[in-house]
Amino acid sequence: MKLSRTSSWFLLAFGVWSWFIWISFVRNLWKNGSGLSFDTAGDPTGYFWVHLLLAVASFLLGTAVGVIGLRSVMALRRESR
Repeated sequence: MKLSRTSSWFLLAFGVWSWFIWISFVRNLWKNGSGLSFDTAGDPTGYFWVHLLLAVASFLLGTAVGVIGLRSVMALRRESR
């Protein structure tokens, strides 16, 4: 399957965006002082685990999409030479 240049760059940009957004989200989740992420004893709550799982899944999917975009961009560059 061959992707267009625009699609390839979009997928690569989405992968980079995913890394930035989800790493920032997990960092903010970890530092959350409102009591949602950790109870008074300092133990993680259900809210924390669910959102951590969502973030990890989204991070992995974004990484896969970014890799597809990167490989496509690299193939298009090789082809244009």
